[in-house]
Amino acid sequence: MMPKVLVSDSLSKDGLAALEGTEGLTVDYKPGLSEDELVEAIKGVNGLVIRSGSKVTAKVIAAADELKVVGRAGIGVDNVDVPEASRRGIIVMNTPTGNAVTTAEHAISLLMSIARKIPFASAAMKEGKWEKKKCQGIELAGKTLGVIGLGNIGRIVAERASGLHMKIVGFDPVVTKERAAELGIELVTLDELFARADAITVHTPLNKHTQGLVNDDTIAKMKDGVLLVNAARGGIYEEDALIRGLESGKIAGVAIDVYVEEPPGLTDLIKHPLVVATPHLGASTTEAQQRVAVEIAQQVAAYLTTGEISNSLNVPAIPAELAPVLGPYQRLASALGEFLAQVSDIEPIGIEIGAEGEAATLSLAPIVNAALAGLLDKFLEAPVNAVNAPLVAKDRGIEVSENKSTATGEFSTLVSLTVKGKGGTSVSVAGTLAADGTARLVRWGALEMEAHLDGAMLVLRNADRPGVIGRIGTLLGESGINVSRMQVGLDASAKEAASLWAIDGKLPSDLVENVRASDNVNQAFAVRIG
Repeated sequence: MMPKVLVSDSLSKDGLAALEGTEGLTVDYKPGLSEDELVEAIKGVNGLVIRSGSKVTAKVIAAADELKVVGRAGIGVDNVDVPEASRRGIIVMNTPTGNAVTTAEHAISLLMSIARKIPFASAAMKEGKWEKKKCQGIELAGKTLGVIGLGNIGRIVAERASGLHMKIVGFDPVVTKERAAELGIELVTLDELFARADAITVHTPLNKHTQGLVNDDTIAKMKDGVLLVNAARGGIYEEDALIRGLESGKIAGVAIDVYVEEPPGLTDLIKHPLVVATPHLGASTTEAQQRVAVEIAQQVAAYLTTGEISNSLNVPAIPAELAPVLGPYQRLASALGEFLAQVSDIEPIGIEIGAEGEAATLSLAPIVNAALAGLLDKFLEAPVNAVNAPLVAKDRGIEVSENKSTATGEFSTLVSLTVKGKGGTSVSVAGTLAADGTARLVRWGALEMEAHLDGAMLVLRNADRPGVIGRIGTLLGESGINVSRMQVGLDASAKEAASLWAIDGKLPSDLVENVRASDNVNQAFAVRIG
């Protein structure tokens, strides 16, 4: 069955065309759905494309029985319950650069509008008033602009403001001073920015660190007559504090494009004569809407048809050129995890994933997530995949570690997985890729082998003695089980052997019990990979 994509907000014609023109996809265009309507429409859907209108709540996600990816045309994902999507193994994508220029231009426009009091002057003119003296503004050249958040939009704002000959100071906890200097920005502390800036603009997400960032206390640290701009997210500025700052004269003007509740209604802040308010227009240009629609359509289509991941908020990106390379390693890691989960009864408190040779030259995060998913999915009732596996491990207090070495030994490439349990117990497996890219198990504890890792199989550990293999083969034959392949491994020091019997169909549980009861059989498992 072809993957199905639901578009629940209005999207440009080119964005829809990008989805509908992708071979192997079916597209359902239903803009303007309410939450209850979306709950019904989401059933059986593999991909969801939205803008800011649709609310992808926990209720919607709970109804999404087949959903794999949510694509947001734009940057902000406040309307998506990302933690819940992650727990359910759903990828959330956005388009972080598609409307960056447009939003940055709007922030600069807002700044200039309050610096030169353009909206107030225009309103007076429409009333037949010539308010030249009242609307005297300030020149921005030579003034200091404080930019909080130096991501894509913040950097463009700084660049544009530099073109106006403003001095730029910036704050961002994850940007180095050297990188900021390359961008022409002096990196300072938040308190120093508040003290030095003639105008301040924020370009950050709304989170526990930025909620109420501008409040009575921080406004008190600012220069008298400061100008404040918010084209990022409602809630970063405390509205009541802004009103008090305006009334006291501490703040000379505020320009806002975003609100805690949208639409906000006619609030005291919006009515204030020194406030310029726009209805969340940051990304509202023809060019930006066209660009983000096409970008998100291409991203969602690429993931559903090729597995390429780009601009994901909750899983490592896999560029198109690396997807064919990483794919076999992800399948190998997942197969190792599935195998180990079915042949070990150790309750994991620690999991270590290793990579050697060629595998160590690749991004390890997608391989690690695939291994975790393969392992944990067999332990738990709730579905686990590469998106939610790290969260599942963290929630259960399982410590995940990784190691890599580009040195090669017997194999040119190797992925290993070790599960650590209580009391110092552990069990490990290792695998490699065959020439055709399929997974091979090459080590199980001290046992060495080269066995296919796919499909249904009977897995044995037994004493290395004559006749064991023959008796097991007879048992299978008498039960009408067809064996398509049998591969063995040996731990010579312990005089123990292992064998993997690839079978057609499902092993009856009583047959597995009979195998376990056979002479010299130490362990027997019914295993299914994939």
